[in-house]
Amino acid sequence: MQRIQPESISEIVETVRSCAEARRPLAIEGSGSKSGLGRPVDAEAMLSLRGLSGIRVYQPDELVLTAWSGTPMREIWDALAEKRQHLAFEPAASTLYGSGNDAGTIGGVLAGNLSGPRRPSAGAARDHFLGFSAVNGLGEEFKAGGKVVKNVTGYDLPKLLAGSMGTLAVMLEVTVKVLPAPEKQRTVMMPVSDVVAGHRCLITQLQEAFEIDGAAFLPASVAARSSVDLVRARGSALALMRLTGSPVSVADRCAALRAAVGSPTEELHSARSQALWSEINEVAALLPAELTALWRLSVPPASGAKIAAELGEGGDWLMDWGGGRLWIARRNATVEDTALVRKVVEALGGHATLVRGPEHLRKAIDVFPMEAPPSLLQRMKAAFDPHGILNPGRLYRDW
Repeated sequence: MQRIQPESISEIVETVRSCAEARRPLAIEGSGSKSGLGRPVDAEAMLSLRGLSGIRVYQPDELVLTAWSGTPMREIWDALAEKRQHLAFEPAASTLYGSGNDAGTIGGVLAGNLSGPRRPSAGAARDHFLGFSAVNGLGEEFKAGGKVVKNVTGYDLPKLLAGSMGTLAVMLEVTVKVLPAPEKQRTVMMPVSDVVAGHRCLITQLQEAFEIDGAAFLPASVAARSSVDLVRARGSALALMRLTGSPVSVADRCAALRAAVGSPTEELHSARSQALWSEINEVAALLPAELTALWRLSVPPASGAKIAAELGEGGDWLMDWGGGRLWIARRNATVEDTALVRKVVEALGGHATLVRGPEHLRKAIDVFPMEAPPSLLQRMKAAFDPHGILNPGRLYRDW
């Protein structure tokens, strides 16, 4: 595959325009850290955005950051940390695909609409995506959204591009909302006998006024893989509840939460708590790498334990979002097993995404759930990319 790495917007525009005229499929790549996410793209050329990198404008007082789409996430995180701010939707690094310390790019995070454990309380990546400039499938540059938090005009297009996996446009410049980072975090850790007891604890406490912004369940074998010593040493399944905010507020809420639980608990303070939630966000270190298919399931939170009982195999799964998201590793990377997973999940009103799997399976199925009627999706694709040259097939077959 020919690799094209432009150094300017004009070169990107010309590359897309020439591919459109020649009806030549074009794969779009940031750093390549998420190459295993989505269906394989059959294209003759790869457009790399590595050369389109750097923070353009950062206004901490306005809670806004604008950067080129190829800007590494580590550069974004470092700049925010200096001002004690963060991306509240908590995007993870990209260790699932063997990319080591490569955390990907801001454009890749938004193109995948990738969010972490704080998603239920803070919103998804698309909820923090304020505006962009991009090139459509005809090689035409366009803009949408704004560069201030107060601006709500044009929000629809940023939300549309979030999660589109580069199939609608090549993002050039992106603007995101940032927020003050919590001063302190602690995690209340409760040993439990099984998933039903742990799930019940999470659901109960999330309904109270503790402002829990992370609620996860680890089977005993998964907890034993943690790098956090106090988690690994417990030797049991764990219900985990994270609280963040000012030091006084966190200490008070932790004490009240532990009293409300009414069972033996333990606290993880700053470093240990951060390390644990990083593992839960990354997933890769906690689930066996040798299993061939890794699924991300989004379900009604009350259904978490039921889904785990039906689809979880041994200790090859974990629960996040208080039961609303499950990561499940499956040994059978087959079309038949895909149908089984989706049948169970959809019966309870949820949806399933194959986050990691062999190429032959990703070719044979739609990796992502269909979020709209096919006719609507086709009209949307035609509006942005009428010749179907941008990342063809990566999001859906024939799209």
